Amino acid sequence: SEYQLLIDSKPFLFIGIFTPSDDLAKEVLAASEVSGEKLWRMPLEEGYWESMKSGVADMVNTGGRPGGAITAALFLKQFVDEKVQWMHIDMAGPVWNDKKRSATGFGISTLVEWVLKNSS
Repeated sequence: SEYQLLIDSKPFLFIGIFTPSDDLAKEVLAASEVSGEKLWRMPLEEGYWESMKSGVADMVNTGGRPGGAITAALFLKQFVDEKVQWMHIDMAGPVWNDKKRSATGFGISTLVEWVLKNSS
């Protein structure tokens, strides 16, 4: 089953991340510790693949409402070489503040921290 973070009328506190790479997950989670932004590694549950099958195409690009972030990650997985480390960062919810009608910037500090640590 899908894990959902339900927050009652508060801003999102976590970004869900999806990756088959334990090493990449550790690196990005470490960067989030430095930045103070909270990330949560979510499962790449192949069982959701069933909801992405199509009768007229190879696949659909979204599954049903349940597992939406997981199906987004599974969709992206189809286009990445198995030798490549990759991550889907599901920041759609936390990056927008409805009350202020503006972007929050949530997640940017983590990405900058990760890039700085991994650049030469």
